[in-house]
Order: sequence, then structure tokens, then C-alpha cells
Amino acid sequence: MKNLFLILFLSIFVISNLFAIDFDTANKIFFEARRDRDVEKIKALISTLEGDKDLLTSSQLLTVLADSYLEYGLWGVEGKEKEKIYEKARSYAEKAIKLDPNNGRAWYIAGASIGRLAQYRGIVQSLFMLKDFDRYISKAIEILNDPLYRTFALLAMGMRYRDVPWPLYNYEKAESYMKEALKYTPIYPNIYLELGYLYLKMGKKDLAKEMFIRVVKSDPHPWLIKTHEESVNLAKKELEKLGGI
Repeated sequence: MKNLFLILFLSIFVISNLFAIDFDTANKIFFEARRDRDVEKIKALISTLEGDKDLLTSSQLLTVLADSYLEYGLWGVEGKEKEKIYEKARSYAEKAIKLDPNNGRAWYIAGASIGRLAQYRGIVQSLFMLKDFDRYISKAIEILNDPLYRTFALLAMGMRYRDVPWPLYNYEKAESYMKEALKYTPIYPNIYLELGYLYLKMGKKDLAKEMFIRVVKSDPHPWLIKTHEESVNLAKKELEKLGGI
């Protein structure tokens, strides 16, 4: 029922504003949808933005749409459909960058979308995508002022150095980027989860266990409630393998 009211609200809002939605409204709805992983809310937002008369001339609206597709791909769809959604996220992010080359959030979304797409392209093709990933994420880290998105970008780069195959991985660089991410958003437990996975790869089981415990005992970031719940469940599974808390 709540989502039905949201869809009706968006429809009335857009019609009353001659098919336009402002950035602040769209961004607020996006953050709420991501916080709650509300599929219907994010689908309604995507539909509204794609029908907006100002979309293709607004880097900010394109960025929210790209971010919406990125999140929708993460938890709103299954299987092969994810790949199509990530392609849309990348495309809209790149359009946003063309309009505003200093849009750090769009640079991050483009890079993160490429990272997700690489999961579907096989090892060889995904390695060819590393150059684009590095370019987008490095630029995001360079120009981002928003602490949360700077955190996302640093964590993404850390995971990149952790998860590529030998001999391309660099666990020391991965650790450095992840610890840097903590400086900007220390209340984002997902960083500790990823550090835990890193320490497992490094053979440092005691440190890994410490990270997983921090995830379980931490409070959620107020805009990432469902992400926190997922991280806690994953950390608990790892702790069981390591003998519990």
C-alpha cells in the first residue's frame, strides 16, 4: 500500500510539474529506496526519471538514474537480467560525466557498474575491463567530496586489488585503500566485512575474525540499513567457519 501511494505521488508530482522532477526529491527517494532495498520504490523512481523532460540535460538527474540502476541490479533483479541493468547504469553515468566532468559520483557509478559487469564477462574479458574500471574509480577518488561516495570508491579500489587473479592482485594496496575508506565513513561496517575477506586471503585468520566480529557488533549506517543486515549475516557465516565469536 505504501508503495502504491509512492507511485501515485510520483505520477502526480511529475504531471503537476510538466514531467519534471527536481534533483533533491529524486535523490531523497533514491536514498530511501537503497536504505530499505525497496524494489517497487526504486522501479517507480527509474520510471519517473526516464520520463523526465529535463533528464538528458541534467547531470544530476542522470546520476540519480544511474545510481538507481546500479542498486536495482544489486538487489532488485536476478540472473542474466543483472547484466542489462548494469549496462544501463554505466550508460547513464557516462552521459552524466559528459555533461559535467567534475561529477565524482557519476565517475564512481560508471566504475562500479564496470566492476559488476566484469562478473559476467569471464576472466579474460573482465581483465580487459580493468583499465576502464581503474580510470573511472581513480578519477572518482580524486575529485569526490561526498564522504560516503568517496568511501564507496576507495572500497571498490581495495576490492579490485584483492579480487583479481594472480599475479595482478596486491593485498597490501587492497588493505591500504580499505583502511583509507574507514577514515571517511567509519560507521560503514561493510568495510570491515571486506577487510575480513582480505585477511582470510592473506592467511591472517585472527585479524579476519576480528573484522567479522566488528561487523556483527556494529551499528548500521542510517542510510544503509539493509546493506548492514546483509553484511551481518555474511559475517556470522564466516565466524561460524572460524569457530564462532
